[in-house]
Amino acid sequence: MSDAAALPMSEPPAPLVRLVQALDGFAKATASLTSLLVIPLMLAMVYEVSARYLFNAPTIWAYDVSYMLYGTHFMLGTAYALLRGAHIRTDIFYQYWSERRKGIIDSLLYLLFFFPGMIFYFWMGMQEFLQSWDIGERSDLSPWQPVIWPFKGMIPLAILLLMIQGVSEFAKSAYAAVTGRALQ
Repeated sequence: MSDAAALPMSEPPAPLVRLVQALDGFAKATASLTSLLVIPLMLAMVYEVSARYLFNAPTIWAYDVSYMLYGTHFMLGTAYALLRGAHIRTDIFYQYWSERRKGIIDSLLYLLFFFPGMIFYFWMGMQEFLQSWDIGERSDLSPWQPVIWPFKGMIPLAILLLMIQGVSEFAKSAYAAVTGRALQ
C-alpha cells in the first residue's frame, strides 16, 4: 500500500493553506523588490565602463557600488530561492522518495539544522551589523571608502527573510510527512 493510499483524501486545513500562501507570497514580493536592484547595478556598471573606456575617466565608486548591490541582490534572493527549490539538495536520492519520506526528512532537517543554524547566523550577523554601525565602519577596498554598515545590515535581513520562508517550507514538509501528499 502506498503512503498516499494509507490516508483518506481530504483538503488541507484552511489556516495552513493561508499561512503557506501568505509566506510564499511574501517571498515572491520581496523577490520582486529585490530584482529592482539590478537596475542601479546595471546603470553603475554602464556608467563606469563608459567613463573608463570612452572618456578615460574611471570612477572611484563603481567597484564599491557594484559589489554592494550585487551582494545585496544575491543575499536577499535566498528566500525566493528556497521557495523555488533552488538550494542544494542530493536529488539523486530525493527524486525517488515518496512524498511522506520527503516530508519526514525535510521536517527533521528544518528543525535540527536549518532553524538552529539560521538563528545562529542571524545573531552573529546582527552583532557584525551593530558593531559596524557603532564604529561607522568604512570599506577600505577603494579610495572612496563608503560606509559599510548598510551592506552588513543586509546579512541579518536576508537571514530573517530566509527564516520566514523556512517556516513555510517546514509547514509544507510537516503536512507531507503526516498526509503523504504535497501541499500545493
